[in-house]
Amino acid sequence: MNIKQILPLGFGVILLIVSINSLITLNSTSTLKESSEWVAHTYQVQSMLRGLEKSLVDAETGQRGFIITGQDEFLDPYNHTEQNLDDDFDQLSDKISDNPEQLERLTKVEELANNKLTELQQTINLKKAGQDDMVLDIMLSAQGKQIMDEIRIQIAEMIAVESDLLSQRQERTQLDYQLVNLGAWIGLITVFLVGILVLFLINRLAIQPINTVANTIAISAHEIATAIEQQERTASGQAASVNTTTTTMDELEASSRQSASQADAASEKAQLALQAAENGNNTVSQTLEGMNQLTQRVKEIADQITRLSEQTSQIGNISLIVSDLASQTNMLALNAAVEAVRAGEQGRGFSIVASEIQKLADKSKKSTEEINTLVDEIQNSIRSTVIAAEEGKKTVNWSMSMTQNTTQAFVGITNTINTVVMYNQQISLNVQQEVLAIQQVVEAMESINQGAKETALGIRQTRIGTENLKQVAEQLKTIV
Repeated sequence: MNIKQILPLGFGVILLIVSINSLITLNSTSTLKESSEWVAHTYQVQSMLRGLEKSLVDAETGQRGFIITGQDEFLDPYNHTEQNLDDDFDQLSDKISDNPEQLERLTKVEELANNKLTELQQTINLKKAGQDDMVLDIMLSAQGKQIMDEIRIQIAEMIAVESDLLSQRQERTQLDYQLVNLGAWIGLITVFLVGILVLFLINRLAIQPINTVANTIAISAHEIATAIEQQERTASGQAASVNTTTTTMDELEASSRQSASQADAASEKAQLALQAAENGNNTVSQTLEGMNQLTQRVKEIADQITRLSEQTSQIGNISLIVSDLASQTNMLALNAAVEAVRAGEQGRGFSIVASEIQKLADKSKKSTEEINTLVDEIQNSIRSTVIAAEEGKKTVNWSMSMTQNTTQAFVGITNTINTVVMYNQQISLNVQQEVLAIQQVVEAMESINQGAKETALGIRQTRIGTENLKQVAEQLKTIV
């Protein structure tokens, strides 16, 4: 059985049971109401009987008060009873019309009551007429007392009968109440049990599967929403990456164009470098030739310095001889001065000449010393110059070697530049091809970017639908 069968059947059974129970309850309630009305009726009859008895007693009491005092105001209870007695009996007759025995007793009570009122009226009239003796005789005859005693007996019997009826009707009412209560409990328990059974079947056959489906839908919707959210982030990230890549490709295209331009410029510069390398090679060749000439010049300078050193040595020797001659001249001048002193006045002129010669010898010696000093300095300079010339010769030889190496290097540079020129031309061609390829990639990336945006939009719409599905599942769970 499915929920389409369970719900109508279950609620139909419950409705049927409730209807039957309601009918039984209505019937029992009607019976209970009728019994309650009879109980109330019995109480009313008893109350009216007691009221009737009280009215007669009040009339008798008023009659006695009037007889004793002679005041008319004591006749009010009597007058009231006389006026209402017929109505009271009529009402009682209506109330007990269903009970012939009680009607018979009531008729008897009515006759007695009329007799009692006649007796009371007689005594009142006699009292008003001033015939107190006759009043006293009537009262002493106890006729009125006998009538009242009989009335009390009849009313007591009627009340006893009504009490019996009251007991029976109360028992009937109690029984009806118990039946109504029992029917209500049976109906309630039956409805409760059938309701539990229906709820159990509905829960087992409908609510649990619906709850399971709702949970599954909620979980699936949550998982789908999570996956879609992840895909949306991924798609957004891809779109951003594609935008970045497109921007990068645009920059790469511009860079490639610039690289192509730079490659062309580099090729031109390489041509200029090749020409400069050839010019440098020629210059190095000329430098090498100049270095050869410089080597020859340095060699000649070294030879000249060697000869100068020899001549300086000769000057030194001559200076030594002159110095020796100056020493000897000085000795001779000294000896001449001594001899002039010995000769006295005759040798005075010779002494002056000797003094001048001595001075000249001193100057010659001093000049010779200066020449020796100068010769020493010149020889030292020549030795330094010789050393420098030797170093210069070595340097020139090293420079020639370096110049030869430079020549070879320029030859290698020339070959390399030729290769670079060829490579630059190839690079320029490759860069131009790369520019075309990058343009195609940029177009493809723009297409991918548009597709990624559309995909992200579709995923966003799908996520909204999934969230709606999740809300529906939550509402279904709440309803279930």
